[in-house]
Amino acid sequence: MNKYLTEFIGTLFLVLTIGCTVLGNGGLPPLAIGSVLMVMIFAGGHISGGHFNPAVTLGVWIRGRCPTQDVLPYFISQSTGALCGAELVKLFRKPPLSPFSIDYFPAFMAELLFSFALVFVVLNVATAKGTAGNSFYGLAIGMTVMVGAFAVGDISGAVFNPAVALGISLLGISAFKNIGLYLVADFLGGAIAAWVFKILDRSDH
Repeated sequence: MNKYLTEFIGTLFLVLTIGCTVLGNGGLPPLAIGSVLMVMIFAGGHISGGHFNPAVTLGVWIRGRCPTQDVLPYFISQSTGALCGAELVKLFRKPPLSPFSIDYFPAFMAELLFSFALVFVVLNVATAKGTAGNSFYGLAIGMTVMVGAFAVGDISGAVFNPAVALGISLLGISAFKNIGLYLVADFLGGAIAAWVFKILDRSDH
């Protein structure tokens, strides 16, 4: 239960930060989002692994470092955290006048590529034997999200996370009709990253 509560808390603060910074029209949202992910991973990584993202959970499961019985509870904890985070945002920010507009194919490819990058980094810095016991994994993962947000935020919204997709849809930042794009692209990117990791590092199984 401690693992599931940690995943709930981390995802809640991730979505809360996304909603407040994006709707607040101030500062640099990618920097805030990457930073909150980093600190939540450092805070909860030793308890739950610090996934805070169903696509990461899927990738870690395919890689063989997440028990099958934890996958669905992680998904539920992350989704519930995202929903609660979105509800909290409503206390502080007004909803957008209109949802973020995307061009489907470029948005799909942007989500696929950076979800791949995110999960590939997670697997290499947080689960690989060669980086075991390191103290930089949270920074590396948070900066991957930050880089992706700067690079393709205006193309796809830089979601890279099915739970975040749920949260921003509830807030009206993204139209609900787009949630399928995020789910497919983000889960697929995470799965491909896990398969590539297993191919590249065959000795680490």
